[in-house]
Amino acid sequence: MLTITSRVDAMNRLGRAMADPTRSRILLSLLDEPGYPAKLARALELTRTNVSNHLSCLRGCGIVVAEPEGRQTRYELADPHIAAALTALIDVTLAVDESVPCLDPHCSVPGCCGTEVEM
Repeated sequence: MLTITSRVDAMNRLGRAMADPTRSRILLSLLDEPGYPAKLARALELTRTNVSNHLSCLRGCGIVVAEPEGRQTRYELADPHIAAALTALIDVTLAVDESVPCLDPHCSVPGCCGTEVEM
């Protein structure tokens, strides 16, 4: 069973991972598909050293894992729950901006997408 302390620790690690814009960009890239440092560096217009340093931080936070593949290392999100949480967080963030329509065609959240809010 997760204690308050372990939950706070998990939230702090995720917060640290997302606190830096570069790490957030890397996480969003890895949300789409696993990545390699050189490919991520090119796609995000960063140096490979910079990407490697941020990937190291994300690994230390337990958010991503590294899988050796010959001379390369593939990085991916450590758990499918992280992908679901990041996707949900993105949806919530977009919901805060009233000019952005809801992206969920099956949304049943009260008050969203014109649904009634019961008081």
